[in-house]
Parts: sequence; C-alpha cells; structure tokens
Amino acid sequence: MSVVVDGRKRLSSGDEDRTTAMASYFGNVLSFPFGEKTVNDLKEKPLSWVGDEVHDFLEAAMTKEHFLGLIDWVEAHRPEPAALNMCCSGNSDGPGFMVSSGQRFPVTKVDFGWGKPALGSYHFPWGAEVGYVMPMPTPTVDDDWVVYMHLLKAQIELIETEAAHIFRPLTADHLNLLNAD
Repeated sequence: MSVVVDGRKRLSSGDEDRTTAMASYFGNVLSFPFGEKTVNDLKEKPLSWVGDEVHDFLEAAMTKEHFLGLIDWVEAHRPEPAALNMCCSGNSDGPGFMVSSGQRFPVTKVDFGWGKPALGSYHFPWGAEVGYVMPMPTPTVDDDWVVYMHLLKAQIELIETEAAHIFRPLTADHLNLLNAD
C-alpha cells in the first residue's frame, strides 16, 4: 500500500509567504511512501495494528527534511527517469494499491460554461497490478464523497461483498440528482 503525501505544507513550515508561494506552484510536490505486509498478517492482526503499520511507513515522509532530501535526489539524478517501485508491480503475495486524496480538488469551482460538473476524478493507469483509490468530494450540498477505485475485479468484488453497507455504486441517477441543484 502506498499513500500519497503532499509536500507543499511541509516545505512551507507555516511561513505565510512560503505557503502563498507553494499554493501558486504549478506541479506536484508529492512523495509516495509505501509499506507491505503479508495477506496472512492483514487477516490475523487487529485493524489497530494495520493502522499503526501504515502510520510507521508514513511518518518518515511527513517532514520538511524528507521533501528537501527528495529535491536533492531529483537534482542528483536528472535527467534519468524514475519509477515508483511499488507502482510498477505488486508482489508475490498479491497486488498493491495506492491511496491518494482529492480532498482539495476544487470540483465545485470548475465550470467550463455548461454548469458545475456532476463528478470529478483523476485516473492514473499504472499499467500493472497496482490499484488506485481516491476519495473525492462531489459538488453536492450535502457533502457526499465519491471514492474513485481503479482496482482488480476481485478487489472490487470483495468491497462490494464486504463493504456494501459503506459504499454504494455511483449511478446515473445519483449524478442526475447532483445536477438538479
């Protein structure tokens, strides 16, 4: 599992001028820390253990020093292309997935002249057995969220079976309700 970490806030360190400069920067300031555990561990251990393990691999990427180190690494390796290890393939125990966030995606402010969109999403076709999960706000008044999932069929089937009480499929009827405002 990989979780996208935004470095803008970490690099600005609360400095108002730096925060303004980082907010106007066009491009990504991201890190993709990841961790892996066996399926058996994930089945046998309590959910709190899983949360602690995710916290542990994220902790190092949540600092200004981490992002300054990434900048140095990129400068030292230009123009060599770099690929994310985790995003290139799963492992022998199963496929991987990345969790990101569209929390700050301004879907309610987007208007190409025909009204606000019913849905906004990102799509990253990794080209391997690595899935992608992104919660994104819908442009509704009631603050619904769409959880965009690009996963293997078996993973989607598991979510539909085990988490049907949490996730509802996004339908055209739901999108029509969004546009009725």
